[in-house]
Amino acid sequence: MSSTGMTLISSQDTSHRLVDLSVVIPAFNEEDGIGRTVAEVHDSLSGLAFDFEIIVVDDGSTDATREVAQKSGARVISSRENLGYGASLKRGIAAGNSTYVAIIDADGTYPPGSIPKMLEMARSADMVVGARSSAMTNVPFIRRPAKFMLNKFANFLARRRIPDLNSGLRVFRRSSLIPYLPLLPPGFSFTTTITLCMICSERTVEYLPIEYRRRIGRSTMRAFDFFSFLLLVVRAIVLFSPLRVFIPIGGVLFLLGVTKFGYDLSQGNLSESAVFCLLAAIIIWSFGLIADMVARLLRR
Repeated sequence: MSSTGMTLISSQDTSHRLVDLSVVIPAFNEEDGIGRTVAEVHDSLSGLAFDFEIIVVDDGSTDATREVAQKSGARVISSRENLGYGASLKRGIAAGNSTYVAIIDADGTYPPGSIPKMLEMARSADMVVGARSSAMTNVPFIRRPAKFMLNKFANFLARRRIPDLNSGLRVFRRSSLIPYLPLLPPGFSFTTTITLCMICSERTVEYLPIEYRRRIGRSTMRAFDFFSFLLLVVRAIVLFSPLRVFIPIGGVLFLLGVTKFGYDLSQGNLSESAVFCLLAAIIIWSFGLIADMVARLLRR
């Protein structure tokens, strides 16, 4: 890390000089939380022997988010319309010029005090994730079953235990993050997708347990987002490790076909459904092998 001391880039500073850390905070209608979040990030990093900048991306807010962020001293980038959580993060990351990148939500749920420790861990990792406790006491009860199902599904497909799939507190090596930005979606599933991209690419991912706090203000997530998360989990796995999706699906059809074939033999009559399941399994496995070869070529 640099020993030149702390630097906070203001909203009026448009320079792109290299700093050690860019902290990107996406914000949509977070006037109640953004000022406190910027202040906590600043306090947690002040006095440490490295330079940093705080970038707030106002994602078309209709309240005073932009004004509060500007008064906090952060560098503020504004959108005229709401483009999405992931789009805001990508815009903020692209606007920075740093060795490391941290992302944190503007709603006060994540502890900025964990960033220095995560930054230290990032010296030997491509991504460090602030892992919320398994209890998730401050996550709304109605969202817990969906989070549980999503995590179990991702763990099954990735064949690895993922302590926290979509935490909004992370530190990256910029060089490790940039290649994946074109693959990352504009919505809330940004964090889910980058987790699977890193893991399936065999990047080094570390986790630091953190305390998840009660949010400030109201959440903008919708129930429908859960199904988008599921689709993107499958999409990310297919992109990097397609056989983890195609082999189980083909296996289910193959077992159904063999079972039906055995029943048909006992009845002395071979049905179309048994043949269909067996042929479908072979076709799906064939698609999986082709997709796996394409994925290997793309990774090269």
